[in-house]
Amino acid sequence: MNKPELLLPAGNIETFYAALEGGANAVYLGLKHFNARERALNFTNFQIPVLIKIAHKKNCKVYITLNTVIKNNELNELIDVLDYLRTVKPDGVIIQDWGVFNLIKKYFPELPVHASTQMANHNSLGAIFSYKHKFERIILARELSLKEIETIIKKTKIETEVFIHGALCYSFSGMCNFSSYLGGHGANRGLCSQVCRRAFNTGNDTQYFFSLKDNQQIENIENLIRIGVRSLKVEGRLKSSDYVYKVAQAYRKLIDDKNNLQTAQELLKTETGRAKTPYFLGNNLKDAITYDSPNTGIFLGKIRAVSKNYFEFETDFILEHSFKLRVKLPDKDEQINLKVQKFQQNGTLVRIFTDTKFIINSRVYLSSQNEKNFSSKLPEGNKFKFGVSFEKKKQIINSFSQKGTPQSNLLYLRIDSVEWIKNIKINSIDYLILSFDEKNLNHFNPVSDFIQTNKQKIWIEFPHFISESKIEFYKKTSLKLSDAGLNKFFLSHISQKLLLPKYSVFAGNENMYVYNDAAADFFFTQGAESFCYPTEIDSDNLELFQNKNGIIPVYFYPRLFISRMPVKIKQEEAFFDSENKRYKKIVKGGISYTFPDTPVSFLQYVNKLKQTGFAKFLIDLSFEKPSKNRFNTLIKKYKESQQVQPSTNFNYKRTLK
Repeated sequence: MNKPELLLPAGNIETFYAALEGGANAVYLGLKHFNARERALNFTNFQIPVLIKIAHKKNCKVYITLNTVIKNNELNELIDVLDYLRTVKPDGVIIQDWGVFNLIKKYFPELPVHASTQMANHNSLGAIFSYKHKFERIILARELSLKEIETIIKKTKIETEVFIHGALCYSFSGMCNFSSYLGGHGANRGLCSQVCRRAFNTGNDTQYFFSLKDNQQIENIENLIRIGVRSLKVEGRLKSSDYVYKVAQAYRKLIDDKNNLQTAQELLKTETGRAKTPYFLGNNLKDAITYDSPNTGIFLGKIRAVSKNYFEFETDFILEHSFKLRVKLPDKDEQINLKVQKFQQNGTLVRIFTDTKFIINSRVYLSSQNEKNFSSKLPEGNKFKFGVSFEKKKQIINSFSQKGTPQSNLLYLRIDSVEWIKNIKINSIDYLILSFDEKNLNHFNPVSDFIQTNKQKIWIEFPHFISESKIEFYKKTSLKLSDAGLNKFFLSHISQKLLLPKYSVFAGNENMYVYNDAAADFFFTQGAESFCYPTEIDSDNLELFQNKNGIIPVYFYPRLFISRMPVKIKQEEAFFDSENKRYKKIVKGGISYTFPDTPVSFLQYVNKLKQTGFAKFLIDLSFEKPSKNRFNTLIKKYKESQQVQPSTNFNYKRTLK
């Protein structure tokens, strides 16, 4: 069997050198903008060619992360970035936005493209679709079992990449809106504020309900090699060079010789991240969440005594000078970092001398030990010219604009249960979206009098996640529905079009992200009748769209987390953050949805949006209990362009950063 590629992160120059010395076959790194780790130092346009030259001399590939969603007013800069990448010739470009893909394939086709894990490829449909559209590689969702990955590989020819080590997001990558909801810091814009690492309370208990342990697949490497995974990826562009080097060494030894498992395991014991989990790939979810603390580092003990110039704690660990500690204050998200300089250790009792004031019961973690130093300097490179003329950029951007708007205003209504049907007046809306899980679809009667009478108005929505084992169910269901005259489908992923019978009509929901005209153009070229603008969009970006043929959600409960990982919060149980904001969790079709207790309303802006040229609107009743009064109220507010109270604006009146 061919050895897979060991792919390591580089967030700065030191970690780049650490990756090379640790044994990387490839590194992935970002420019200063348009990458999902904007908080890393990242690299300048002058540094990238030098890095590529150094890496190639060591037979190491370089992949550039261009994996954020792009606003319309950023398309000009994006085109220059793509022209720059064409000039420096990286070995691959990792992307999330379908608009970026559209630009590359039409105007920069020489760039090899990898589908980021944020593109949510979690089954063979995504793999097959990506291969047909000439992606070189897909980075699979972290929430897949070994059997699911193996099946995907057997069904397609595309290269697959799998995360084997590092931090885990609670939500499916690319499907988290929590950070954006709380402060406009978009996770898909590289500015995640790590809400899943925060404590929440249910009234009876305060825990880190959503904070996952770190991924570690050292015991599964042999299996991943056996089933044909092409690239084994380590997460960590915000991590230290010490982390990158130690993790690289461990996996390098095991990839080169399966008999090195014990040696590799010992090496990883010195990696001071969070506690570890084999997660879905290791078929073990029982102990995957760090309910007591989300901190990285080796837990040493709790502070038992403090003074004005020292603190004390007990530990079995032998400390040394230059070790770095992280102290987590009790009942707070605050933590303090310090380097061990002056200390005393008598048996298990440790006294650290410092002028910093600490609190009894603070948790002490070892964050690093005996770090190997790597250079922070690069040799100078040659300057070169790149960039596209203003006229050419204007021509490119205009090529994606689709002129015209719908001839009349259209109102879509989404419901997630059969019980809603008797509570709505079908004549008050233009289209009805049935967002049913598998259980509801099994009990749904497509030939009932109501459905058949109104079949031209009805759309069937596919879920955010379709496991490999459920593909045949959705194929058969879509055929059954189509035979009954229900041939309109709302998709959560563009690859789901492969499930549809011939002559079906489809549109994209909010999960098929459209932040720019280039993305909208791509979906229309794929045959979509329409698409939805993202729920987290701000009014400035929305109004910049030349393509106004999309659907604007104007009333909804945003899906803040969408996850395959269960948590210890009961169905529809209320829970609260540190600011006492209230949320709920519901499980549908095996997927957990976390949403705020207060809906988002843009209903008050409907008239203004119509004047701007938009004409398609969506009222989403998912997560609401069926009620005639609620339906009537929302229709009235829509017609009168009035806000529903209580409600929030999400990002509409603030900038999505």
